[in-house]
Amino acid sequence: MNELSQPRTKNILPVISFVTFIGFLDTHLLIPVMALYAYELGAGIGIVGLIIGLYSIINTPANVFLGRLVDRIGYRLPLVAGLIGDAVSMFLYTLCRMPFHLALVRLLHGMSGGMVGPSTMSAIVHHGGEERRGRAMAVYGMSMGAATLVGYGLSGFIASRFGFKVVFWLGGALLVMGAALALWLPGSGRRDTTGLKKSPGGGWQKVKELLRRRGLISPYCTIFAQYFSFGGVVTLLPLYLKDRGMEAFHVGILLAVFAVLFIILQMPVGNLSDRIGRAGLIKTGLALGIVSLVLLPWMTVFPLLIVVMALYGAAYGMIFPSVSAMVADHTAAEERGLGTGIFHALLTAGVAIGAPVIGWAGGVVGVERGLILSAGVMVLTLIVTLVALRR
Repeated sequence: MNELSQPRTKNILPVISFVTFIGFLDTHLLIPVMALYAYELGAGIGIVGLIIGLYSIINTPANVFLGRLVDRIGYRLPLVAGLIGDAVSMFLYTLCRMPFHLALVRLLHGMSGGMVGPSTMSAIVHHGGEERRGRAMAVYGMSMGAATLVGYGLSGFIASRFGFKVVFWLGGALLVMGAALALWLPGSGRRDTTGLKKSPGGGWQKVKELLRRRGLISPYCTIFAQYFSFGGVVTLLPLYLKDRGMEAFHVGILLAVFAVLFIILQMPVGNLSDRIGRAGLIKTGLALGIVSLVLLPWMTVFPLLIVVMALYGAAYGMIFPSVSAMVADHTAAEERGLGTGIFHALLTAGVAIGAPVIGWAGGVVGVERGLILSAGVMVLTLIVTLVALRR
């Protein structure tokens, strides 16, 4: 663990975990309200979709480019800069007076958010220990899952009671607190980043090398497929429930069940992956995800839908700590910022591509078949994973 003692590391991991939670909370606070806020500012349906998508459009390449920055200077300064940039963006949302203003802030927010993912993941890996990477990635996944659960739950309630601007102010204030905590972390000084500065990588050639690296093919394909299918589910599930006489309340309960199972399984799966390896858990998680997506449109009563969404959450809970730990396993310290940046870029791109593609497919072939089609990319990824891991 370099010069860091084990007690010191144990003290740092909870701080990194909390900073990670705050760093992802802002985006999940915005998801339930951004479309409504854009519409309130006068945006039409098409412009609303563009404004929502601008974050992902800029955030996907930003994760890669800014991941290289983490390799050059360490994780702390990019993390602090990203959190401050996110905080500024949240405050700027309150000043928007027309859709064009909102679009500009979304671009800024997507750019600054591109520093948070690679920085937090690199920090967790750095302080998690080589023998316990699965456990460290479980902590990371729990932080991200908690941000999803809390963000979705708080946002709608606060916006309906107090208005959109209170959501933005709350998110901005928490991000400022997260940036202050991040300043306390080690990792940007010369003693912690000497290895990173010696070998910064080789630009796009390095990106292509990582994408082709045999040990990274499976986790990169899996994280994209995982979030591609999730983008399809969050797009079509509300329509599926509406056709069966259910309401937004039921959608929220099902997504909460999904998130809770995801969080609960992170630690046991992370520990298990350290003991038995990542490959079997990744394959099992993909298979479980495929089964749950195929079963979902066959369930017509709410209790059975809860069971299937719990199964889907369990699949995610098995996949995430295993694939993120595998990324750490197959990247050296001097390239880990770029490796984790690609990981987060594929995660973001999965949702950004999956939501419109599966939404379009659902409009053509029907919502039920669209939900089943969302499992298609996971089937292909399972085949790729079986071949890659066998080799």
